[in-house]
Amino acid sequence: MTSETVVTEVTPPGKRPRRKRRVFMWTFLAIQALFLVWVIWGMAQGTGPSHAEVAQQCLHGGWQGLFKSQQDCMVHYANGLTQAGDIGKGIGLALVIGLWVAVDVILGIGRLVVVFARRGRTAA
Repeated sequence: MTSETVVTEVTPPGKRPRRKRRVFMWTFLAIQALFLVWVIWGMAQGTGPSHAEVAQQCLHGGWQGLFKSQQDCMVHYANGLTQAGDIGKGIGLALVIGLWVAVDVILGIGRLVVVFARRGRTAA
């Protein structure tokens, strides 16, 4: 049989034991909440064109050569702008999620370094 030495901290009789501070945990959770709010806010944004944007392109003969009529231009140009906005929203969401993952990996590696450094210090 092997004998293991267990090191325990002894607190003086009149003192309460120190509670662990969870600074990293609360910081990590705050960062997760910020990213979640950022993703929800980004997805809630409208991507449709304004009437002024469509009118600028389709009025005053700007539709000729591309569309059959001004009404056709108003419908299809607005649809094209909406689809382009949706694609841009998807690209932006992918970038935010990629950044979110990168930040979590960096925080996780940093946490592991700190935990292993403390473990080595208390074992000595």
